[in-house]
Amino acid sequence: MQLTLLKSKIHRPAVTGASLHYEGSLTISEDLAELVGLRPYERILVSNMANGERFETYVIYGKRGAGLIELNGATAHLGKIGDRLTIMNFAQYTPEEAEHHKPSVIVLNERNEVIRAEGPAAGKLEALAT
Repeated sequence: MQLTLLKSKIHRPAVTGASLHYEGSLTISEDLAELVGLRPYERILVSNMANGERFETYVIYGKRGAGLIELNGATAHLGKIGDRLTIMNFAQYTPEEAEHHKPSVIVLNERNEVIRAEGPAAGKLEALAT
């Protein structure tokens, strides 16, 4: 048996751009994606806290350190600059793995700076600070 649990979450990032004519996806600054273990082209579920929209897409990396969160392609219709999102990713775990699993979570401020980290993301953030 496999259990589907939250693997990664970026909570409250602000949308910084939108490109309707891009091929699709959500651009996330590489450093933010790496903190929670999101890989390029990995499937994500996104919810927009401003309008209640929810959509699935995939991650593409944006410029490291730029705080980018950009809606691309059709998703550009589902939000606007300044909207706050929740970006989630799930993975399958055995019951034994699930007992000890902790998701990687970061919470961002309105400038897409990390204000809190939990789970494995907290350790990565501490390592970067030293």
